[in-house]
Amino acid sequence: MTTDMTTTADTAAIDPARTALLLMDFQPVVLGAVPDPEGVLARAGEALAWARAHGAHVVFVRVALADADVAAIPAHNKTFAQVAATGYLAEGSPATAVHESLDVQEQDLTVRKVRFGAFASDTDLRAGLRQRGVDTLVLAGLSTSGVVLTTLRQAADDDYRLFVLSDATADPDPEVHRVLMEKVFPRQADVVTAAELTRLSTPTGR
Repeated sequence: MTTDMTTTADTAAIDPARTALLLMDFQPVVLGAVPDPEGVLARAGEALAWARAHGAHVVFVRVALADADVAAIPAHNKTFAQVAATGYLAEGSPATAVHESLDVQEQDLTVRKVRFGAFASDTDLRAGLRQRGVDTLVLAGLSTSGVVLTTLRQAADDDYRLFVLSDATADPDPEVHRVLMEKVFPRQADVVTAAELTRLSTPTGR
């Protein structure tokens, strides 16, 4: 039986002028770990085209570790101590750049982080969103149980209105993705698809 992950029937309109699309960890090193990377990347591109066409703000978030970041990771950090040892998230590597299919423009906000969440690591994300008058976030990223889950929780605590793009998000474990989309995220966010963004958009506010 197929379960509809979206909740658009009761979803109020999005005001693009007060909305930021967060495209998180769409990097070659991360894309290789999820099923159907081409499909999720295409949906991310669709969401990006929506943001450009409707005047929404765009934020690119990526994970990469400089030498100082690696040195600061404690041995008891189960995930990042292992990452540091492998060196596969090294800053400056093509593998940690934003995927070339996603066009980063000068006016976009770009954030480098050294932990899971987009708001972690003393980034300038909060200040940048505040300066732009953003109160609504549309989240897309890899993976569902990593950056998306952590960022959603942090953003909810910061009182942002939240949308998650179910088809522009993926996880190495499809069952984890399903459970988060169907049972966890709807408690704090509206779960929609990239194609539904146009229908939900309004230039006049909500």
